[in-house]
This record gives sequence, C-alpha cells and structure tokens, in this order.
Amino acid sequence: MFLVNAKIARWLLRCRRTLCFSPPSGKASSSRLVLGIETSCDDTGAAVLDETGAILGESLHSQKEVHLRTGGIIPTVAQQLHRENIERVVQEALERSSVTPGQLSAVATTVKPGLALSLGIGLEFSLRFVRQHNKPFIPIHHMEAHALTVRMLQPVAFPFLVLLISGGHSLLAVARGVDDFLLLGHTLDEAPGDTLDKVARRLSLIKHPQCSTLSGGQAIELLAKDGDRTRFPLTTPMGQTYDCCFSFAGLRNQITMTIMKQEAEEGVKQGTLLTCVNDIAAATQHTIATHLAKRTHRAILFCKAKGLLQSNSPTLVVSGGVASNQYIRKALTLITEMTGLHLLCPPAKFCTDNGVMIAWNGVERLREGKGILPPNVDVCYEPKAPLGVDISAEVKAAAIRLPSVRMKIPN
Repeated sequence: MFLVNAKIARWLLRCRRTLCFSPPSGKASSSRLVLGIETSCDDTGAAVLDETGAILGESLHSQKEVHLRTGGIIPTVAQQLHRENIERVVQEALERSSVTPGQLSAVATTVKPGLALSLGIGLEFSLRFVRQHNKPFIPIHHMEAHALTVRMLQPVAFPFLVLLISGGHSLLAVARGVDDFLLLGHTLDEAPGDTLDKVARRLSLIKHPQCSTLSGGQAIELLAKDGDRTRFPLTTPMGQTYDCCFSFAGLRNQITMTIMKQEAEEGVKQGTLLTCVNDIAAATQHTIATHLAKRTHRAILFCKAKGLLQSNSPTLVVSGGVASNQYIRKALTLITEMTGLHLLCPPAKFCTDNGVMIAWNGVERLREGKGILPPNVDVCYEPKAPLGVDISAEVKAAAIRLPSVRMKIPN
C-alpha cells in the first residue's frame, strides 16, 4: 500500500509542476481548465471551466421527455440514453470551449451517489478518456458539488449551512471546507422531489393541458398557484421528533388517501383528472415546504448554539432540483429572515444536475490538491454515499423545540 501511495505521490508532484507552470493555450490561457462530467441520474452533462469559474463551454442532454412518457425513470433506459449521448455531449462541451483534451488540467466526474447504471456509464467513459489523454482524474460526490455550486457564482466563505433537496436526496449539512461536511439530518425514506413526482403521477397531471411537458414537481408548482391549500389540511411530518431528519413517505400516503376519497366523491376512476387538482397540489406543496422550513429552522438554532456558523453574515445555501421551487424558497426566506441568516440559491439552471457544477467541484479540489488521482488508478462508483460526518444523533439529543411560526407563504 505504501509503495502504491508513494508512486501516486510522485506522479502528483510531477503533475502539479506541470499544471502550475505550463498553462494551456485555449481561451483561458493563464488558467487551469477542468472538464466536468455528470451522469448520476437522467441528465448527461459536460462542461469546461477555468479556475475562476468561467464557463467556457457546456452541453446537456436531458432525458425528461422519455421518462415523462414512461411514468418515471427506468434505470436501464437511463443507462442506454447515457451510453448513446455521452461522447457527443463531452465533444460538444470541448468544441464550444475551443479546448482540446490535451489542454485540460483534469477531468472531474460524478462517482457517487446516484443510479448505479447511470454512474457506471459516466465513470467508464471518464476513465477511458483520462487514460487516453494522460490527465488527472477527480472523483466527485454529487451532493458536494450541489453544495459548492454557489461559490462559483459569488464569494461564500466557509462555514455555511446547506440544504440540498432533489428527486433523490434531502439533507442538511454544515459545509466547513471543500471536502469537510457535518451532516445534521437526512431523509429517512424518500426525497421531496420523488414525492412531488409520485403525487403528480397519481393525479395524472400529464393529462392536464398545462402540464403535459412538465416534470411532476413543475406541474405541482404551476397548479398550486391557483389552488386553495386550506381545503385539504395535511399533517406536517415528524412534528414530535426534535431532530433535522426528513420523512415524506407518510405525507404521500396522506395525499393518496385524500385523492382516493375525492375520486369516490366525484365518481371517477384513477387516471381521471379531479376537479380539485389545484387544491391538492397547493396543499401538497405547502406541507412539503413547511416540513423543509421547520427542519431547517431547527438546524439553524442548533448551529447557532454550537457556534458552527460565521458570527457575521451567517449563510444558508439551498440547492438541488427542488430548490428551483419558488414557493419553497419563500418558505425558507421566512425562516432566514427570522433567524438573521442570508439565503442564497443558485439560479434554477444550476440547481438541477449539470456538468458545470461537477467541473466547479473539480476546480475547487484542484486548487486545494484534494482527491486528485492519476489516470491509471481504479475507481468504483458508489450508488449510496453519505456526505461528511454524520452528527444527526447529536442534533436529536439536543432536542431543540421550535418557536411557533405562522407559515403564511404568498403564492
């Protein structure tokens, strides 16, 4: 093991000298360049960034339309679509950046967590690429990339609190460094984006004239704008559990029971659009937003009690696909204004999966010399991978009770 590590160390030393003193001659001739590749779920993304965060070129192939037709993501279908498109997507990113493979300083690729079959395609392509062109390889944790994206757009100093919410993940963590996270809470069952998608499918929103081309979460958000959330009162999950973990499966069961009751009252079968669909959408969105806001509120109070955030201008970063939901952002704004935190959300196009965030994570790691591997090292993907050090038990032991907050959120 020591001999292997020594060989890697010598290779990295030679590589670092090259990276620091032999800048490429492309658009960013005075800066190191990183190619980022993303295939953790159903989007094939690639981008080339310089170390200032400038996006020199990017490409993204979305599988959204295919999965809308099949009623959800089928892993084997996602795998095949990644396989068919990854070479083209990477080539487009390179061509748009006017950068050749030889000018790259490193390649960064998502290797965890995500769908195993999807991760495998990106990793297999990337290892073949770095070995062909003799480039350093930087394995990326998908959630770390989401957490750090905001630092590409504006100066955000460590430490800061981060809420990551998407179709596959939901977690609260303190980001103390590029690869240093304290996990405060995580989902115990499904993620909020998954819940929104499943509710949308149960409501058959793809049949709605305004929603035929929208994802489940987008359809719920659109219809909720004209809905009455108070018509169908739903219980916010985990009200008597004083930690920062999340649970959405029980809420989805509540919503399913509500839908079944309304189908019986309207005398229609499953698959028929209900007349009250806007109201159910509004109640669903509000309850998810409230659950996220309350757990985040407790995380803020815990961090303040333990001195885990900056004393001046403490920050909450919210990212991931569900962070694009404007109603949820408004709910979180109520909490940050009350607690004195600064709320930051990347633009919607950087909240969803993309090659840009992976490239930026690679830039951050390249700067600090962390997690950079020579091209001939074997790397495995990890479908399940926690982020950082889990201190959720400590959060639960603190048993912080929240002050009463009226969640009056404007549409």
